[in-house]
Amino acid sequence: MKFTKMHGAGNDYVYINCFNETVDDPKNLAIAMSNRNFGVGSDGLILIKPGEKAPFRMDMYNSDGSWSEMCGNGLRCVAKYIFDKGMTKDETFPIETGAGILEVTIFPNNGEAELVEINMGNPILEAKDIPMTGYNGRVIDESLEVLDRTFQFTAVSMGNPHCVIFVDEDLDSFPVAKYGPVIENHKIFPNRVNVEFVKLISSKELSQRTWERGSGETLACGTGASAVQVAGVLTGRTDRAILNHLLGGDLYLKWDEDDSVYLKGPAITTFEGDWLL
Repeated sequence: MKFTKMHGAGNDYVYINCFNETVDDPKNLAIAMSNRNFGVGSDGLILIKPGEKAPFRMDMYNSDGSWSEMCGNGLRCVAKYIFDKGMTKDETFPIETGAGILEVTIFPNNGEAELVEINMGNPILEAKDIPMTGYNGRVIDESLEVLDRTFQFTAVSMGNPHCVIFVDEDLDSFPVAKYGPVIENHKIFPNRVNVEFVKLISSKELSQRTWERGSGETLACGTGASAVQVAGVLTGRTDRAILNHLLGGDLYLKWDEDDSVYLKGPAITTFEGDWLL
């Protein structure tokens, strides 16, 4: 079976073109291919398929085999794959995801996609829709006791749930692996949650580390970066357009007046290969 390894700001996935290939058991395939010692090595598996309401669809599975609604870095790579392989000549086109149909715009260089911008859609802010238990309305800078600390967090869904926490200490040495999994599996998040730890540099710039639901710490998270942009505005910390430094690279975010969040960043093909079934 043919596969392509791609990454967006270091958030790496294995991609399979299901216009040409058949995947019968994506959960176990994701576990096998994602293994960094015995497989290809990745944060998960993404299937590029025909959509029901759009020409193309992205289906994403984390490295533990769990299905996820959406991944901004993954979607940029899907858009690059579709454009670079000549599956469309359009530079702006829709892709169906578990979080709905999202529009992507290609910024090509020498005939290949170099940067991709995604209209990530409108943030979901009501607790019941994120979903969360024990809260009503919007959850902004609320207290959350985790092990030996109390954090202030803001909850946002960008088609998948996020818990955004701004920290004062040095982000490089922050113990993400200590607090991330506990928050991911906290009882207030019935579907588990992605966790973003954020250090503010200015109202226009910040840094982020991500504990991703089902994958552990990843080098980048597009939906997480979008959630951070929204949380920054809601808490009065940031402007509506920011530069976000992630471990794997930089992303540009804008929460527009039309309520849509726009995410722009690189998409890179690493290599292609054959997976022996």
